[in-house]
Amino acid sequence: MINVMILFVILALVALACGSVIRAKKKGQTCIGCPNAGKCGGKCHCNDS
Repeated sequence: MINVMILFVILALVALACGSVIRAKKKGQTCIGCPNAGKCGGKCHCNDS
């Protein structure tokens, strides 16, 4: 029983993560993890220092 509950929690987390990615892509964000994702020109330079 506990295994089924853990499986549902993991599946829910994966579904929420996928939903977040889909929503971000529909908004036109090119680099989802980048804080400037809505404004960058298509090339993510988030890790450049």
